[in-house]
Amino acid sequence: MADANEKLLAELLKKSGNNVCADCGAKNPEWASYNIGIFVCTRCAGVHRSMGAHISKVKHLKLDRWEDSQVSRIREVGNNKARMRYEERVPSCYRRPNPDTPQVLVEQWIRAKYEREEFCHPERQNHYVSGFMEGFLMKRGKEDSRYHPRKFVLREAEDTLKYHVKENKEPKAVLRISELNVAFAPPKIGNQNSLQLSFMKDGTTRHIYVYHEDPEVITNWYLAIRCAKLHRLQVAYPGANENELLSQLTRDFPREGFLWKTGPRHTDAYKKRWFTLDGRKLMYHDDPMDAHPKGEIFLGHSSEGFAIKTGVPQGARDQGFSFTLETPDRTYLLSAQSDDDRSQWISVIQKVIDKPLTPQDATVAARLVRKRTTSGTMNIFSSTR
Repeated sequence: MADANEKLLAELLKKSGNNVCADCGAKNPEWASYNIGIFVCTRCAGVHRSMGAHISKVKHLKLDRWEDSQVSRIREVGNNKARMRYEERVPSCYRRPNPDTPQVLVEQWIRAKYEREEFCHPERQNHYVSGFMEGFLMKRGKEDSRYHPRKFVLREAEDTLKYHVKENKEPKAVLRISELNVAFAPPKIGNQNSLQLSFMKDGTTRHIYVYHEDPEVITNWYLAIRCAKLHRLQVAYPGANENELLSQLTRDFPREGFLWKTGPRHTDAYKKRWFTLDGRKLMYHDDPMDAHPKGEIFLGHSSEGFAIKTGVPQGARDQGFSFTLETPDRTYLLSAQSDDDRSQWISVIQKVIDKPLTPQDATVAARLVRKRTTSGTMNIFSSTR
């Protein structure tokens, strides 16, 4: 009977919707929650286990013994039917996970679905869709690198996210929600429940790093910012396609890591810098946690003179796994940590310069260019080493 049940599970796994994880979409799930009636991947199965057997009972499809009643439950429900129930009213602004999504988002998505049942009971979502949120987050100091509790207040109606050093005093900073990007940053900060807030100020990018001990709280802040941005975009562009607007809410960094670069002269020595690709901005920093980039390179379209290629120009200094980034203003000599690292950097940058510019891209470029014009230097994007 055990062999028969294993074969039956294998057949059920082939059905449309069952062949991917019910929670993150990963292919070829190897686990199932038999009381909920879904197939899940190894990562999501771990989250299901952590919720407790009173919420979800998981088994491996091949390594565990299956009872007839458990298989019948899987046959009765399946991934598609379960999604119709547990994802009935997911807010548009909610970021649905995929196999590459940060762990804390995957965990909170699963808990929101099955433990808190937020998408069956929309009234439970008020904390991140209301347009207002306030609370304390641990914020990294700009100079001392220590974390301090700071009160943050999000007001969608005012297009502001403020934070206060002292609760009853004027805010230390006022950020515009519409210009704010927020991304999870566990590897950089060393805390799973951490965010990196980035925005433009005086023609350059500013980074703020925050975390909270409670993963649900930090996820709610992330979602609240996304929801506020979406609502404001819907008012500003009433006829716009919703998927188009959703793509503008938040963006992860396609690639980050250390590279070596020369100074403005190709004979200059290579120096180690932390590079971050953020949309069409390629930023570099002395340290991964710097509040400001040391330089920013705007990546325009290939038709405008932007190009990326392996190696360096003849006569220039080469440092192992080198590659060249050409812009209308300057040629950058860069070096990666390995051949594979170089290939991946070239690939992600090539994808950027192959994409046409959007109006939003043009706005970012104009603000950076405006800084160049007022400073009187022709090399604003990376005038320092």
